[in-house]
Amino acid sequence: MKQVIISLILSLFVGASATGCTDNDSTEPNSGIRVETVEVTAIASDNALSGGRVIGETETITEFGICWATTDNPTVSDNHNVGAGDASSFACYATGLSANTTYFVRAYATTSAGTVYGQSRQFTTLADSDDDTPPAGGDDEQNPLASTIYLWPEGNMAKVTNYTGSQGSYQDPPSFRPYMNYFPAADGMTIKGAILVCAGGAFQFRSDRMEGTPVAQWFARHGYQAFVVNYRVQPYRMEEGSLDLARAVRFVRRHAADYGIAPNDIASVGFSAGGILCGDEALNFDELVNGTALAADYRPDALDEVSADVCTIGMIYAFYGRLSVASTDVEKFRASKIPPTFFAYGTRDPFYRQFQACANAVREAGVEVEEHEYEGMPHGFGYTHEAWMVSFDNWMTEIMANN
Repeated sequence: MKQVIISLILSLFVGASATGCTDNDSTEPNSGIRVETVEVTAIASDNALSGGRVIGETETITEFGICWATTDNPTVSDNHNVGAGDASSFACYATGLSANTTYFVRAYATTSAGTVYGQSRQFTTLADSDDDTPPAGGDDEQNPLASTIYLWPEGNMAKVTNYTGSQGSYQDPPSFRPYMNYFPAADGMTIKGAILVCAGGAFQFRSDRMEGTPVAQWFARHGYQAFVVNYRVQPYRMEEGSLDLARAVRFVRRHAADYGIAPNDIASVGFSAGGILCGDEALNFDELVNGTALAADYRPDALDEVSADVCTIGMIYAFYGRLSVASTDVEKFRASKIPPTFFAYGTRDPFYRQFQACANAVREAGVEVEEHEYEGMPHGFGYTHEAWMVSFDNWMTEIMANN
């Protein structure tokens, strides 16, 4: 079922600004393209999301992305991130920002003739927040009702990345162990099932303040055992993060009785890269696929004997595929037996058309789909737009009732 829900966005930017400032440089090359910088959204204390659109002869482009600085009209000589996917519509994070600081960001595209810039947009990062990452360690025989649940026993975490030296651009230190934060269903509520939340962040970080804890808290208040999955990000690969999510699903299913849920009433929901992660888990790391799929030296344990299937996935401005590139592989979707999928996105999102194309392909594969387009909404609205959470709650309630 496809529903188009019209809503206003004015309240999204309370406490943070994102405004267009200047025109393109007058010295830009005659390259046959024009670049537009999209608005800045998902503003946190140390990162923000922007992107761009390239209009014209995009086949001549050798690189595109965003650049940012604390002075107006930044260039690629300043901080910059290279985009991926289609230059005609892309999103990128500005990372490593300082809290409560004003920045300027521009999209850019480079051809053999030179680099073309979009208009400059200004934004101010939020005040800093305390780091709530728990210390490494913990009990390998995890208490399912603990607030922090580690996903792998020490010394046996499936991986292909040899991460030994921390770099300033990485969210987590080399000692990081993937874990979940548990938010129990509110007292007095009938427990509907469990939901595992995966924040976005382009696999560079996890945007917990917009897409993690507040989302889990909302669903806990509405009768779900809710978990925020702190999966591995850069320098680890997406596949390693997908195994973390699979491990989280297994843990919740194994302890279904402790949580007062039916073993099959487990859903995942992800935002942007977090949604792509949920999709990759369902496509490639579900059922009984374990860490040996990536690392031959991994030692399977009792948890690997538990299915990593979910009953539904919430794709919140996300799609099946890889970063910035949606999959429309109908046969892959059909063969992988992906679960019923809920899509929610805004019409001002750079990936708007890709969300539509992916949802159509999933539907063509015979998978049950619910799709919500929010008129005027950008990428990165997270928990601030409650309508999608209400709709996803209704969707999950029906799915779980029929399990």
